[in-house]
Amino acid sequence: MDSTAAAERATASGGPRVSDLWGGRFQEELSDTLRRFSSSLSVDRRLVMHDLTGTKAHAAALRDAGVLSEDEYDGILSGLAQIASEVRSESFPPSGDSASPSIPEDIHSAVEARLVELCGETGYKIHAGRSRNDQIVTDVLLWLKEAVFDVERAVRDVQRALIAKAHQYRDHIVPAYTHLQRAQSVLLAHHLHAHFEALERDLGRLRDAGQRADRCPLGAGACAGSSLLLDRQVTADRLGFARVSTNSIDAVADRDWAIEFVSACALIMTHLSRLAEELVLWSSDEFGMARLADAWTTGSSALPHKRNPDVAELVRGKAATVLGDLVALHGLLKGLPLAYNRDLQEDKAPLFRAADTTSDSARVLAAAIATAEFTPPRAAGPDFSTTLDLAEELVRQGVPFRTAHQAVGRLVRKLEEDGRGLAQATDAELEELGAAGLDRRLLTAKGSIESKRTLGSTAPSEVALELEEARAVLERTPGRKSEPHATLHPESQGTS
Repeated sequence: MDSTAAAERATASGGPRVSDLWGGRFQEELSDTLRRFSSSLSVDRRLVMHDLTGTKAHAAALRDAGVLSEDEYDGILSGLAQIASEVRSESFPPSGDSASPSIPEDIHSAVEARLVELCGETGYKIHAGRSRNDQIVTDVLLWLKEAVFDVERAVRDVQRALIAKAHQYRDHIVPAYTHLQRAQSVLLAHHLHAHFEALERDLGRLRDAGQRADRCPLGAGACAGSSLLLDRQVTADRLGFARVSTNSIDAVADRDWAIEFVSACALIMTHLSRLAEELVLWSSDEFGMARLADAWTTGSSALPHKRNPDVAELVRGKAATVLGDLVALHGLLKGLPLAYNRDLQEDKAPLFRAADTTSDSARVLAAAIATAEFTPPRAAGPDFSTTLDLAEELVRQGVPFRTAHQAVGRLVRKLEEDGRGLAQATDAELEELGAAGLDRRLLTAKGSIESKRTLGSTAPSEVALELEEARAVLERTPGRKSEPHATLHPESQGTS
């Protein structure tokens, strides 16, 4: 039977439309309103190449099982290649416009309908031994492999920007804050490396999520497997999965892998948001510690003088979007009995949005950091950032720390009343404290930093080791060839 006859048979006398994958037991056509409401094509159409990949592997399994002849298999491959060519030319799949009364239910329906048009009756054989339940999980897990890599590369862009700036400003001193109050002096490089470390842990969690999701569900069918002799291990090998999912119900019913991936993205976004918040604060007149390049700063429609750090504010705001995506997935899954339920159709929008938002946010933030300038902080009154150094000097002389803490605190109170900082304490005041003959360099920011002795501190020698180790980590990771801001996801623009 040719493709036209196959299509006519499918739609004859109350049967399903050619794009429907079901319908034999129904006497009425699906309501156009429900068709529009239930179609996921506008979301899952981005999986089209993964669907073709999975279908190609499944066709090979059907050939091996004797369901497809060699000629039929070759015809299927030719049809899939034609569809792939149409994808590249952007003539397929359909847009997913819900206003169309003939919109396919999903990308699987669209692909199979096109395959029937190209291959005729043979196209109807391709779904033997599989269900859309295992098909969609296969598609998404193939996508997830790429998404993990894409997010990791984007985060690496941020880390590279941080370490490059740390090297550029390796002698630059900034105040470290606790409770948003100036606490101690540190090297800017040490501060930037702190963000590097947090993101490095995030990448470990991201890779762990990807590894746990690296299992092939194809062949699980609707929920109980298939009576056809399908070699699932061979299919997994063809698709590049590390292993086969071992329970057909679990393979199609759970989305813990989606939650785990989005959880990793949410934590990345939380850390990017903290970094973005510091850029917002530091670029303000009140802090005066950073200046974003004009290309990464916006203006005000009303105030001619404004330079707004919108890039950082947007990253901070989009962190809430990804956190919402995580909550949405938890809420979607928590009440579902095994195995598959149509609710799970709604997993892809938050999953895709979280991946796109995270990688895009990382890339734009990396570009903003790469072009930023860091400046000495504005004066904020008398400086007491070296009080702990003075207290520890007393400890070295045998004074109990709590006693030293109280004594230095009393000195700070007296100096504050006089409008002086700790470096302006007189020799007599230091002698009264028990610190006669103190090397006054210890009371300066530079001296304080150089006095540090502990592993992982802001001591210049320790910071040099941190940067060396960070550079070694980055050298083991291939970088992007394009500019960080040149490859944003069109699917994510305007969706978050």
